[in-house]
Amino acid sequence: MNLFIDPSKKFYITTPIYYVNDIPHIGNMYTTLACDMIARFMRLDGFSVKFLTGTDEHGQKVEKAAIALEKKPQDFVDLVSQNFRNLASFMQFTHTDFIRTTEPRHLKATQHLWKELLDRDEIYLGGYSGWYAVSDEAFYQESELINGKAPTGAEVEWVTEPSYFFRLSKWQDRLLEFYHANPNFIAPESRRNEVLRFVEGGLHDLSVSRTSFKWGIPVPGDPDHIMYVWLDALTNYITALGYPNQDSDDFKDFWSNSLHVVGKDILRFHAVYWPAFLMAAGLPTPTRIFAHGWWTRDGEKISKSVGNAIDPIKLVETYGLDPVRYFLLREVPFGNDGDFSDTALIGRLNSDLANSYGNLVQRVLSFIAKSCEGIVPKPDPMTSEDQTLLSQITDLLPAIRAHMEKQLLHKVAEQIWQVIGEANRYVDDQKPWALKTTNPTRMGTILYVLAETIRQIAILTQPLVPQASARILDQLAISPDQRTFADLGAALVPGTVLPAPEGVFPRWVEGK
Repeated sequence: MNLFIDPSKKFYITTPIYYVNDIPHIGNMYTTLACDMIARFMRLDGFSVKFLTGTDEHGQKVEKAAIALEKKPQDFVDLVSQNFRNLASFMQFTHTDFIRTTEPRHLKATQHLWKELLDRDEIYLGGYSGWYAVSDEAFYQESELINGKAPTGAEVEWVTEPSYFFRLSKWQDRLLEFYHANPNFIAPESRRNEVLRFVEGGLHDLSVSRTSFKWGIPVPGDPDHIMYVWLDALTNYITALGYPNQDSDDFKDFWSNSLHVVGKDILRFHAVYWPAFLMAAGLPTPTRIFAHGWWTRDGEKISKSVGNAIDPIKLVETYGLDPVRYFLLREVPFGNDGDFSDTALIGRLNSDLANSYGNLVQRVLSFIAKSCEGIVPKPDPMTSEDQTLLSQITDLLPAIRAHMEKQLLHKVAEQIWQVIGEANRYVDDQKPWALKTTNPTRMGTILYVLAETIRQIAILTQPLVPQASARILDQLAISPDQRTFADLGAALVPGTVLPAPEGVFPRWVEGK
């Protein structure tokens, strides 16, 4: 299951669809940001990319939220879904589709999947009695409760009602066989082990319809029932590829090379229920599911009740889009929990962006402007030190590809910044400012090597800090159609006239 080596060069990446009972928060933004970085990387690497996000708009929780605001459910979800669209636009995410589960295409796909499962005797009518958490939209066994609450801490209520059931229990052995045959299906490894333990512990048939509320997709042929919100929600991933038309080019080309990125709290639905639904319907599974961790703030769980929620828009308005992107993608190993603090973000902004990357660009391009009349100098035969730096930048793409294949997003940043550090050391060691009068030819070679290094770094940092990377490439007079990974080998042309340099990453100074 290698997502990054595919002869068709097609790639499909999805966020979870976000539940519209509340406004967007940093957790939503983080998941979509990670997907955006991956999608940008894959496009630069020559892949045709479909990138899906959207909103999950059915269920009891939504119905209750609408009632509390004295709104009709559809009016409520129209309003809140737009908030998620607005955030995606504000963050300049590059998704190619935004799906809503209230759309006609999704109703068609979900009801078709239901009929397929019913025809295959994977669904049967029965009755449900058990613990249900409205806020999780999930059923729990007695053994899973902790101090009378769901494992998530959500309140549970005892529910008794008629229900259709999916024969999940019969898929236990087949799921385990599938996991062992496809060891990279769930990542990271710790989450895979968590899923294995859950499935090995035994699976029970899953209630997949409700009758106690009405805001959802009606069960075909039995409109007293609406579909369980997770069966509805998960189907969005194939709705967007044209399902139920499995012969569509999108379904055939993209589903076979697909990555779901989700928070660890919804891994069970994606790694257990979803592949079981798909296999039961005779459909292929996605290629991989990656579950990332949660953010805390200054060591505390983020919640509105504590008053430490992070507004993504205010965060970006305060620090800038690229610094926020870089911090969230670099600070914590992707897959682990992380702690947010303004102090840590400012530290990354000043150290990694302003002092390291920004300073490298500023002093090299400023020196070319002053000492070479703003023209890319012609390199003389290169020394071993020159070749060493250039070889390090040349080796970067294979290294970061290997990290991206495992969704080690933080490692991509680490690897690139190691070379930025080497480039800064090269400047200090070679001292081009001391050669302007004594050896201008050597000075020109040093500056050429540095400018070429910056060009390649700026191409490679586009998925991380797209705005700054574009500005740096503009300052190097690189055409917008020469900024893909395929262009890394097209070296700077000596004699190119460069525009006046300007700073890219200003330092953060408190109070300014």
